Amino acid sequence: MADTRAASHDEPGKTHFADARPSEYGRPVAGNGKRVVLVNGIPASGKSTVAVELSKRTGWLHLSLDGIKNPFLQLIDGVDRAFNRVLGRASYQAIWSIVADAPPGSTFIIDAWFGFQPKEVLRNYLIQADVTRLAEVWCDISGELAAERYLARLDQRLPGHPGKEYVPELIALANRAEPMAFGPVYLARQNQFVDINALNDWIAQVFESPVDINKPA
Repeated sequence: MADTRAASHDEPGKTHFADARPSEYGRPVAGNGKRVVLVNGIPASGKSTVAVELSKRTGWLHLSLDGIKNPFLQLIDGVDRAFNRVLGRASYQAIWSIVADAPPGSTFIIDAWFGFQPKEVLRNYLIQADVTRLAEVWCDISGELAAERYLARLDQRLPGHPGKEYVPELIALANRAEPMAFGPVYLARQNQFVDINALNDWIAQVFESPVDINKPA
């Protein structure tokens, strides 16, 4: 498991990057199958910032759970937490339908808290989508920093998302959350700068070898 190197955060709610250089790896994979980068972590762990920066550098399509779900929250009134979870599961399925329908050789960056569903659900989606190269970026964050970020963004979140009452649950989640680990995992600590160049080089190396999705995680 690789680690990122750099200094600490100075702004809650923002992930910092070392200067990125142009990618050498934004090209289709040869042969059959698809490549997927899972950018995983609990809410407010910096997933989207990492995924967006990686997508800019590589040219790979970025799919996010909130990106699919939020238009429904904008248009549907009275969404409570239970219905929000239903929309989350539907959005998750939509993401994997897009990957499954894509041509062989496609590459995706998927940004989500994958732990909101059982591991076997993800395994089945990976198999159905014919994913043969897999890398996971685990956005590791303390409960205290996650809570600080979450509270800082409350006024930016759409109705239907949990409010400040979710913070104790988020802190507890941070203490037990872990990566999916169906393939190699890169540790991106959120109290440090994320070295996007090192991350991209690591992904390129991981993508050189196929992954056995059926191997126990």
